[in-house]
Amino acid sequence: MSSKPNKTTETAASVEQFIAEVPTDRRRTEAETLLEIFSRASGQPAAMWGPTIIGFGSTHYRYATGREGDTATIGFSPRKPKISLYTARNFREFPELLERLGKHELAVGCLYIKKLEDVDLAVLEELLTRSYEVARFDYDARAEGN
Repeated sequence: MSSKPNKTTETAASVEQFIAEVPTDRRRTEAETLLEIFSRASGQPAAMWGPTIIGFGSTHYRYATGREGDTATIGFSPRKPKISLYTARNFREFPELLERLGKHELAVGCLYIKKLEDVDLAVLEELLTRSYEVARFDYDARAEGN
């Protein structure tokens, strides 16, 4: 089995510079709001993961296939069509929060929001906090061999 390096790894790029270069005022403002929410939810500083993802914390993963690596525990990207939110776990683990969140779409590893005004920001922060805590608990348990 070949072990290709992960495309999305933590970089030394500036989060502030990335946000300053977001092309639209609305997305830039939303990115600044999300930066605050994700920082509170994780208690971690923001870091760039690849060229377009702002991540908080780091989680090691290992798939049944043997592929493993590190990923941001939670993160987001203020993409033009939709904001992409990421977790090292699965947002579907919190159906009661997703129900109350507001307009969103789910994909395998992420949640999409067209604009922040479509969602309840308090529910979003709770969803991110719980996602971060569950991912960290799993990582800590694996690290201890449990």
